[in-house]
Amino acid sequence: MSKLDYQVASEIVIFGALGDLSRRKLLPALYQLEVCGLINEDSRIVGAARQEHTLEEFKAIVLENINNFVKETIDKDVLARFMNRMVYQQLDFKDSSSFEQLKETLAQGNETRVYYFSTPPAIYGDICKGLDSAKLICDADRVVMEKPIGHSLESSIEINNQVSEFFKENQTYRIDHYLGKETVLNLLVLRFANSLFTNNWDRNCIDHVQITVAESVGIEGRWGFYDEAGQMRDMVQNHLLQILSLLAMEPPADLSADSVRAEKLKVVKALQPINRDNIKDKAVRGQYSDGFLNGVPVPGYLNEEGANENSNTETFVAIKAEIDNWRWKGVPFYLRTGKRMPKKHSEIVVHFKQQPHNIFKDSYSDLPSNKLTIRLQPDEGVELQMMNKIPGIASQMNIQENKLDLSFSKTYNDERVVDAYERLMLEVLNGNQSLFVSRDEVEAAWIWADSIIDAWQTTNETPKPYPAGSWGPVSSISLIARDDRQWVE
Repeated sequence: MSKLDYQVASEIVIFGALGDLSRRKLLPALYQLEVCGLINEDSRIVGAARQEHTLEEFKAIVLENINNFVKETIDKDVLARFMNRMVYQQLDFKDSSSFEQLKETLAQGNETRVYYFSTPPAIYGDICKGLDSAKLICDADRVVMEKPIGHSLESSIEINNQVSEFFKENQTYRIDHYLGKETVLNLLVLRFANSLFTNNWDRNCIDHVQITVAESVGIEGRWGFYDEAGQMRDMVQNHLLQILSLLAMEPPADLSADSVRAEKLKVVKALQPINRDNIKDKAVRGQYSDGFLNGVPVPGYLNEEGANENSNTETFVAIKAEIDNWRWKGVPFYLRTGKRMPKKHSEIVVHFKQQPHNIFKDSYSDLPSNKLTIRLQPDEGVELQMMNKIPGIASQMNIQENKLDLSFSKTYNDERVVDAYERLMLEVLNGNQSLFVSRDEVEAAWIWADSIIDAWQTTNETPKPYPAGSWGPVSSISLIARDDRQWVE
């Protein structure tokens, strides 16, 4: 990142500033932007929350979280400059009259503001009404909405309508932090800056694609939220579909928000519906039971603290997704995501088609296909698996599989990989919406996801058990094995 000149200084107002997201991600991300000199010198960071705190108490909380969640050595001068930006405002988000106090606080700063809703989506509308009643919304302001936006198409439309009553679409930034990951952004470069892939990125050259987002953690105290959501709503409807759309979209005219979003939307709309008629062949849901992780026993989902012992919420989903268009007809995209899996591991594996004829049978009876692996986390990078000759004077042509490995940490001399929230916060400050999700995308994704959820509910499809520390239920293996393929693990 390089230093930027801003035309307008922005006040950054975080609603829910004492919540987990703010503590773990937003405040550390803003600190890193401060390190890079990417926040205007006149900007302030206003923390708004229900709790009563003095400014010094709030600063102490911020300091604690910077120390806990910033991995690098803290620069004392930068930290002092960062802390001087802090302002705290106690606020009842559901009481419009209390926003008059926020108005007094903001009157002392800049006119252009970024409002970050780090709260449950159910109160987005209340915050908007409070801001409006205090006349704290102008055309230059921006609002950031955290996912998930609703738990269905109907609820998503309701929340979006509440916000759009006060903020225009070009002021609204719906965040999906996967779109800020360096390796996800690199998909655009891999696809559209390299003729090797641009010219071979279709049904003629690609056999299938696997997308895996595995988590080793359980629900981590989020029982109330997670049991209402499940892995389908929490991960598939947003993160995995965003990755899929970037992988499969047509080349955009340019990198503007309108161009990129339009092509991503076409992909989501082209997804074959999964419904009651084909759910058993296209999707698997699972729920982790007691097991072991790194040799340590861990409880099953129904045995977690505060659990509902009768819950049918899925903690694992595997899907065979297919796209009905000219580029991808007949190419399956296998999606897999779950909790309490063997390790935290997110990657995309693009399997190219096998060579139609093998002239190296004496050395390799069955030539494996080339694979492009894009590692999202950990050890971000790209690797291409290909065949290569084994050096030597033997008369026989001996060949073996090798990997061309572009590990970000090794290639860029251990330069720190920018956190997704740092990138996205910077884009909000710059007024660039290309890495954020449009309302049309959100609603198209819900239409597709709701059909799957409805099929599970109407067919009484219960989640298949899988031991914690495994790669999911046996039926997820069958899902891909029916096509004579297997998961990469």
